[in-house]
Amino acid sequence: MHERLLKMMELSDAFIALPGGFGTLEELFQMISCAQLNIHEKPIEMLNINGFFNGLLSFIDHVMEQKFITQRARKILISATTAEELVNKLQAFQFEPNPTLSQLKWSTSSSQKQEVDLTLCL
Repeated sequence: MHERLLKMMELSDAFIALPGGFGTLEELFQMISCAQLNIHEKPIEMLNINGFFNGLLSFIDHVMEQKFITQRARKILISATTAEELVNKLQAFQFEPNPTLSQLKWSTSSSQKQEVDLTLCL
């Protein structure tokens, strides 16, 4: 994991994305992936100014409808159209851990290894 992302996770109480480009999206989705894996339990929010993220939010909803992500995973990303709404949602945020993945103990140290059964059950 990039040192910058590790530092963000260490020092941040929440992650807020403002309109931006590929770098913003890469960091946003990295934080979402880490939350989905229960690596952190911090809120992730987009300030959707003037509908900037509407297309992305529609795509994420489509991905959920197609069952590539769960409804629980979709709830990881919060969006707000105003700063006031964003603050209210941040204050109301409650992390919902994935019960399957909550058994994992994540570490940034490469010396600790853990064996995990990732058998796919259909």
